Amino acid sequence: MHTWLNRQRYLIDYTLAAMARQRAKNLGLLLVHALLVFALASVMLLGSALRQDAAQVLEGAPDVVVQGLQMGRHALSRSADLERLQGLRGVQRIEGRLWGYLYDTSTAGNYTLQVPPGTAQAAGLRPEPGQVLIGEGVARLRKLQAGQRLFLVAPSGEFLNLQVRAVLPQATAGFSTDLVLLAEADFRRFFQLAPDEFTDLALYVRNPKEVAKVAEKAGLALRRHRIVTRADLLRTYENLFSWREGLLLALLGAAVLAFGILAFDKASGLSAQERREIGVLKAIGWDTRDIIHMKLWEAGLVATTALLAGGLLAYLHVFLFGAPLLRPVLQGWSVLFPSMALNPSVDGLQLATLALLALLPYLVAIVIPIWRTAAADPDAVMR
Repeated sequence: MHTWLNRQRYLIDYTLAAMARQRAKNLGLLLVHALLVFALASVMLLGSALRQDAAQVLEGAPDVVVQGLQMGRHALSRSADLERLQGLRGVQRIEGRLWGYLYDTSTAGNYTLQVPPGTAQAAGLRPEPGQVLIGEGVARLRKLQAGQRLFLVAPSGEFLNLQVRAVLPQATAGFSTDLVLLAEADFRRFFQLAPDEFTDLALYVRNPKEVAKVAEKAGLALRRHRIVTRADLLRTYENLFSWREGLLLALLGAAVLAFGILAFDKASGLSAQERREIGVLKAIGWDTRDIIHMKLWEAGLVATTALLAGGLLAYLHVFLFGAPLLRPVLQGWSVLFPSMALNPSVDGLQLATLALLALLPYLVAIVIPIWRTAAADPDAVMR
C-alpha cells in the first residue's frame, strides 16, 4: 500500500510539471469545463431552492380548499356552501376567503388583492378600512412607502384611495411581492361582491392523516365544487419547477456532449511534443498503465478543479446574487419579480449528479485516445 501511494505521488508530481508545460491548453479546457459546471450547478441549485421555498410557503396554507365551478371555470362560493361544510368531522376551522387579481395599467403588473384571514389579526396583518398593506414589489413599482396613498381602479370603474400602513417584510417577498392586503369592506366594494359571496372556502384539518378523508367528504357535500388539498398544490409546484429544470438540463446536455467531443478531439490530436514525451517515457521503462494513470491524473485534476470552481461560482450566483441569469426561466416572467434571497439547499444526490455529469463524460472521452497512443511502439510514437 505504501509503495502504491508513493507511486501515485510521483505520478502526480510529474503530471503537474507536464501540465505546467502545456498551461495554455489546460487553462482553456479548465475554463470551458468550469463554465459548463457553472451552468449545470446553477440550474440544479436554483430548482432545488425554489422547490424548498414553495414547500415553506405552503406550510401555512389551508389543508383543503373548496372552489366553486361553473362550466368548468372558477366561480364564487356562497355562505350556504360554507354552512354545508360546518358539520364535517375532523375540521378544526372553516372560513370563506376573499382574494382576486387586478391588472394595473400604470405599471403593467398584476396585483393580488386579498383580505387577510382571521388568524392574521394577531400578527398585525389585518388592516382597518381605508388602510392597506403592500408587498415589496408593489411598493417598488409604485414608489410607495408607509404613510403614502395607494390608488386602485377596478375594471368596473370603482376607485379606491387607501393609505399604506406598512410594506410587508423583505423576507416574505417570495410569496408577497405582488400582494395587496385590504379590509373586507374595501375589497367587497372594490369588486362589487355581495356580503354572502366568497372567492373560495378554506378548511383546516385537526389531524393531518385525515386530510384525504375530509377532502372526500367535502367533495360529496359540494358536488359542484373542486377540492384542492395542500399536497396537490405542493405537487403542482414540484412538477412545474422539475419540468422547467429538466428542460434546461436537457438543453445543457447538448453542451456536455459537445464538451466530450472537444475533449476527445484534444486527446486524439496530441501535439508532437506530447507524443515525443510519451515515447521517451516508454523508452525509459514506463509501461502503458503508468502513462494512462498519468493522463488520468491530468484529466482528473482539470475536471476536479473545474468542478470546484464552477460549483462555487454557481453557489454564489444562486444564493448570493439571486440567480439573475436563470431565475426568470425557472420562476416565470413578471414585472413584479420578487427580489429576495434564496435559502441554500444542497443535498448529496445533487452533488453526486453534478459530479457524474461534469466528470464522467470528460474522463471517458480521453481514455481511448490516450490508450491508443500509450500502447503504440515508442520508436513509432517519437517518429
